[in-house]
Amino acid sequence: MRHAKAGRRLGRTTSHRTAMFRNMVTSLFQHEKITTTDSKAKELKVIAEKMITLGKRGDLHAVRQAAAYIRDKKVVTKLFETIAPRFSARPGGYTRIIKIGARLGDNAPVAILELVEEEVQRKAPKKKQVKDQLSVAPIVAAVQVASTESKSETAELAETDSPVVDPADQCGVKAD
Repeated sequence: MRHAKAGRRLGRTTSHRTAMFRNMVTSLFQHEKITTTDSKAKELKVIAEKMITLGKRGDLHAVRQAAAYIRDKKVVTKLFETIAPRFSARPGGYTRIIKIGARLGDNAPVAILELVEEEVQRKAPKKKQVKDQLSVAPIVAAVQVASTESKSETAELAETDSPVVDPADQCGVKAD
């Protein structure tokens, strides 16, 4: 049993998993957005947020700790000079996971892991559109004209003294 064992193994050895996450965190900071599976994105989010926190600290020890994990020295300087100052006022939650569906080959759930730049605004629920009075007026006038014509036609039919036939009588059913 795996009681109190943090992290996902992802079907890899420890060295393979560590190397994969180092490469992925380097790519994330280089491109500021990557596409991967949901479980990898959830694990990578933790590592990326720790690296950004190191970048916010900004001292020499933090630079050395980040450089020990991130593969590319240019990405380390980008982390400390451009990415970390962006989040200086933010207390956490530097990354966002957006689920985008299933991968075609093996139907694995795929997500985009990206750095948060601005808040994503949710779309407001759609409301029924209120029609303009200008566009409704001709329709209302046409309906009123049609209804007065139909009233005059029914009045003419009533004056002809034609017998009104009940549909139930036509099919032979007697109504009691």
